[in-house]
Amino acid sequence: MGADEHVRRVRLPADRRTPAAARAVVRSVLADADLDELLNEALLLTTELSTNAVMHAKTELDIEVVADPAGLTVTVTDFAAGPLETVRVTPKNDHTDISEVSERGRGLLLVDHFSSRWGTTHLPTGKGVWFRLDRKGGPAADPPPADHRHNPGPSPTPTITTAAEPSDAPSAGAMNALMHVAPDAYADDTLSDFAGALLARVAEMVGAAGGAVRLDRGDGAGAQLLARYGRHPRPEDDLVRVPLAVNRPYSGELELDAAPSGYARPLAALVAERLSLHLENDRLRRADVRRQTWLTFLAEASELLAQSLDVELTMALIPQLVVPRLGQWCAVHTTDEWGRLHLAAASHADESVLPQLHDLLKENGSDSLHGRLREASRSGSQVPLGAPMDGIAVPLIARGQRLGTLAVGRHQRHRHDPDEVAVLEDVARRAALAIDNARIHDERRRIAHTLQQSLLPPVLPVVEGIGFAAEYVPTGDTAAVGGDFYDVVPLPDGRWLVVIGDVSGKGVQAAAVTGLVRDVIRVLVGDGKPLPEALARLNKTLVERGGGRYCTLALAAVGRAGDGLLDVSLHLAGHDRPVLVRTDGRASFVGTGGTALGLLDTIASPSVGVPLRPGDALVFYTDGVTERRRGRELFGTERLRDAAGPLAGYSADVVAARLRSATLGFSVESPRDDIAILVIRNDGTA
Repeated sequence: MGADEHVRRVRLPADRRTPAAARAVVRSVLADADLDELLNEALLLTTELSTNAVMHAKTELDIEVVADPAGLTVTVTDFAAGPLETVRVTPKNDHTDISEVSERGRGLLLVDHFSSRWGTTHLPTGKGVWFRLDRKGGPAADPPPADHRHNPGPSPTPTITTAAEPSDAPSAGAMNALMHVAPDAYADDTLSDFAGALLARVAEMVGAAGGAVRLDRGDGAGAQLLARYGRHPRPEDDLVRVPLAVNRPYSGELELDAAPSGYARPLAALVAERLSLHLENDRLRRADVRRQTWLTFLAEASELLAQSLDVELTMALIPQLVVPRLGQWCAVHTTDEWGRLHLAAASHADESVLPQLHDLLKENGSDSLHGRLREASRSGSQVPLGAPMDGIAVPLIARGQRLGTLAVGRHQRHRHDPDEVAVLEDVARRAALAIDNARIHDERRRIAHTLQQSLLPPVLPVVEGIGFAAEYVPTGDTAAVGGDFYDVVPLPDGRWLVVIGDVSGKGVQAAAVTGLVRDVIRVLVGDGKPLPEALARLNKTLVERGGGRYCTLALAAVGRAGDGLLDVSLHLAGHDRPVLVRTDGRASFVGTGGTALGLLDTIASPSVGVPLRPGDALVFYTDGVTERRRGRELFGTERLRDAAGPLAGYSADVVAARLRSATLGFSVESPRDDIAILVIRNDGTA
């Protein structure tokens, strides 16, 4: 090696990072040899040769870089068996068939364009390609020696090739600029600018009068003009057309209005390949964005559907979610117990045609359409819909039960693509589950309402001189049965027994205990048992059969006394004291607390007499009133007493209704507990 010669040899693995490592070796040798003027061409050709070797040979590579004052020589050798197909290019005074080079590999086309000389080496262990770049004005150097360091056998036979330089060939600088346009592939306008820049450069190189790049993204818009140069190519012109190597649904073509030339088609193909890489990035990015958009849409749809537990509202919401994002129109049909389909909800992007859509979708509409819908429902698979209602029908299936169909009309400009069909099927699954959940909740709500009503008297008795009124507000969870109840029962001695109670907990078990308490009281007092004895027996029953639940009760035996008075015998078993509202507006709590039922074997329930003068009222309530919450603040007993005082003189119905309104108006939240209010009023005259 001469004093001015710089040599570096490196063995690199067959890895996608190998071209970068090879470029680093070449860059360091050029820096040491002060040959920066050859950097662009050297890096480009090194990249092409090392990339081709990694992709096709798939073996380790030997990179040899030799720099001298006259220029640079790079040899890339692989260890794959088999010959290397090359094209011998004659000296520049002969004609070169560049199209043949293009067909055999554009890497060699670039090597032929940029290098001063290039050739191949054939060894028993492999084969290689070398190229030489001479400094401008420098002396030509000899090709690399035949005996490479890795050659254990006889000398190879080098094939020396001289770069052709026809008059219409692009310069190395222009070709290098053509290959190094780097756009931001994440913006449509930049992609168009990038395509326009490539098109303009290749058109200038081949002397084209015009050119165009057309791209069809498969979105129904058809082929669109992505870039244009010069005059618009005419279909009757003899054009150079090269398809863009992009994956579906993308497709496109590059057109050049160029004179026949050996360079026109290869360079157009090279530009198309370069552009296709960025279009493929654009396709993948758009597919990823679209996938994320669909996931967001499905998440939002699930959240909206989950918020509704009303059957009709849920079915009305489904078409609103689908139109217009997934189709021009959407209809939900449900199946009855005989398998017949009934239109539940429908929507159309154009509201003016909604009546016509309803006519076609109803039972007396198109027989063929309903036949396809029934087929989708019976088969449990998607079924295409023909004209005039082009679209797709997807079955609604939840927990193995067929609920109906979701029919969606095609878009105005294109049919549903596979991604949209998959999203529609996912929407149908979520919609079916939401409908089934709403139906289950509706059934539970009806059961709870029926059970709750069975625990309350249908009407309160009408008694001359005594006013009875009650208000009941169930908890915000309408599917849960509360433990609050009230009753008015006639006693054998002509008096009336007023009962209000609260069983701990909620649900079916609480309702069962509530029914037990109500029935036992009715039986005991109907047999004429005194109230203290009736409470003691009820307590024993709850201890034995209450399942650990307890109950608070307030009982009042109401009878007439002389001078228009009502005599009230009040017994409290762990219940809040009632509010006595005098006719002059004074309000106070009366009664003495006792023991709740179902907790202890023995209880105490003191009896307190409360006389009611004409116009006086006695207000009973459960803890759903006093524990009504607004933030951390409770409605409380004092606020209840203050609200009851101004109601003096009003009828029992008005008092109960006003107290109910005051309790509910205390907070905007739904009641967390049942609210029960029972009012007794002396409607007699003095």
